[in-house]
Amino acid sequence: MGKLYDRLTQDYRVKEGLKACINCGTCTAICPAAEFYKYDPRKIVDIVQSKNDEEIEKLLKSETIWYCGECMSCMTRCPRKNAPGMVIMALRSLSIDMGYFVESEKGRQQYALNKILCSNILNYGYCVYPRTFASKMHPEAGKIWEWEEKHFEDIYGRLGANLDGEGCGALRKIPREDLDELKRIFDITGATKRTEVINEASKKKAAELGLTEEEYFTKVFEETEKDHLNR
Repeated sequence: MGKLYDRLTQDYRVKEGLKACINCGTCTAICPAAEFYKYDPRKIVDIVQSKNDEEIEKLLKSETIWYCGECMSCMTRCPRKNAPGMVIMALRSLSIDMGYFVESEKGRQQYALNKILCSNILNYGYCVYPRTFASKMHPEAGKIWEWEEKHFEDIYGRLGANLDGEGCGALRKIPREDLDELKRIFDITGATKRTEVINEASKKKAAELGLTEEEYFTKVFEETEKDHLNR
C-alpha cells in the first residue's frame, strides 16, 4: 500500500464507489466514453485496487482519467453496485491536488475551464454568460453566433429574457450581495483553494513551456495535439 493509494481511500467517492469489484468488465461494456476514447474503467479500477503507487501516479498524470463524462452508467449496470465514475472523480481531484494534471493534454484543459467557468460564476452568477462566449474563441458556433453577438438586446428581448436587467427573468443581473455569497461558498467549500492550485500549477507549466499565461490559455483551449479516439 502506498501514499497515493492511502490518499485516494480517504476520498468519500472511493469509499462509496469501490466496495467489491469483481473485475467483470460490465462498466467498460456500458461506458459511452469507452466507445469513443482510449478508456477502460475496468482497468482503472484494477490499477487502484493494486495499491501500486507507481501505477497510480502514471494514472494521475495520464489522459485517461479525463475521458469520463461522469454519466454514472457504470454504477447502474454494475452487479456489485460499484461506481467507477466516482473513483474517476477522486482520481481527478488528487491529480489536481498533486499538480499532476498539467502532465496531460486533457488535464491541462482544467486551466481554461477553471478560468472561464469560475470567473463567470463569481462575476456574473452564471456558468455560461453570453457576453463572455466570444465567437473568436468558439468558431464552432458559426456565423450565426457572430451575428447574435451584435444583437443580444434585440434577441434576448424577443425571447423574453432580461439580459443584465434588474429584477427577475432569465439572465438577469445578479445582485452584488448574491455574488458575494457565491464567493463565500467557494471559500468555505474549498473551491477557491482549488482554483488557486490549478492556476499556480498552470503558471509553472506555462513557464516550463516558454509561454505567457495568455499563450498557454490559448494553447490548452484551442489545440489538440494527440489522437485521443479509440480507433
